[in-house]
Amino acid sequence: MSDTISQITTPVRLDYLHTANPLLARFLMGLQEERILGRVCSQCEKVYVPARATCPACCVPTGGDIEVQHTGVVTTFCVVNIPFEGQLIEPPYACAHVLLDGADVQIFHLVSGCDVGEVRMGMRVRAVWAPEGERPLSLESIRHFAPTGEPDALFENYREYL
Repeated sequence: MSDTISQITTPVRLDYLHTANPLLARFLMGLQEERILGRVCSQCEKVYVPARATCPACCVPTGGDIEVQHTGVVTTFCVVNIPFEGQLIEPPYACAHVLLDGADVQIFHLVSGCDVGEVRMGMRVRAVWAPEGERPLSLESIRHFAPTGEPDALFENYREYL
């Protein structure tokens, strides 16, 4: 009688080469300069970060670059408690959707600088930047978001972004 193999553990590697379009390239270069750039829809006036050439809601071209604030509000979050292979950060840690002040689209990033049990919806946070010269052309130019110590945002101010 032979045993049936039901699973196998083996390393898997996928390499990607991604070419940034001009808008994404400007966004990434802005991050290296501690600037967060987006674009505004000429019709509905929503600000998209990172920039988009066309508003997905109105189907019209967006306007010029606009810089948004380095502060924002946590709209939703999760706490990662379970380790997994290849993990770069030791659990527990918090990941969150952050609605930057001046933007209408959330970005997904780490929240640190406090105990993970303190992270909450409505928490005001600010970008913590990698040192100049150590900022890659990626969202990793922002190391994480940390609490500002300001009062929490009112639910009514971010409820449409859940």
